[in-house]
Amino acid sequence: MPALFRRLAVLGLSLSTPLATAALAQASDPARAPVQALDDGLVQIMKAGKAAGARARAATIGPVVDRSFDLPLMTRLAVGPGWTAIAPADQTALVAAFRRLTIAQYAANFDGWSGESFTLAPQVESRGGDKLVRTTLNQPKGSAEALNYRLRDSGKGWRIIDVFYRNAVSQLATRRSDFANILQSGGAKALVTHLDALAAKGG
Repeated sequence: MPALFRRLAVLGLSLSTPLATAALAQASDPARAPVQALDDGLVQIMKAGKAAGARARAATIGPVVDRSFDLPLMTRLAVGPGWTAIAPADQTALVAAFRRLTIAQYAANFDGWSGESFTLAPQVESRGGDKLVRTTLNQPKGSAEALNYRLRDSGKGWRIIDVFYRNAVSQLATRRSDFANILQSGGAKALVTHLDALAAKGG
């Protein structure tokens, strides 16, 4: 299992205090639900392990990814301003390829379980109109690591639009940098080919 997170400190509060009431409200924030669903799905495929095979793990985590992420928006943001100049058919192909890559990465990276678990911080932070949900991967045989999620209300509920590794590295920014050169040299079709090649290698 690759290291993905940093340990987060948790402050214990008496349920009788006003701060505890606020914390309880935070813990019920609807933005936490997509992240909790993803964490549960990742534990499920970790427990299935290598014996299940990458294809089975992908089949299990795929629907969870669809419910937890706003993949069309993530693809558009990763492509950047040039998105509007891309033909609609190529936009659709890019979203599908981005989805395949996202699922393949999870199926490849979460392929074994040794007692790992996730902890969601009760506090949900505001980022303009977005929200940030912080999580910790607890690893019995390694240090706890941080993986944080930025979510946006799509009109159909909160969905993940970016992932931050170790509290700092934006997946979206990394994607945008990777995509720019390919789009410039080969256009949308070349990017679809590139994403499919990465997915075939397990991300």
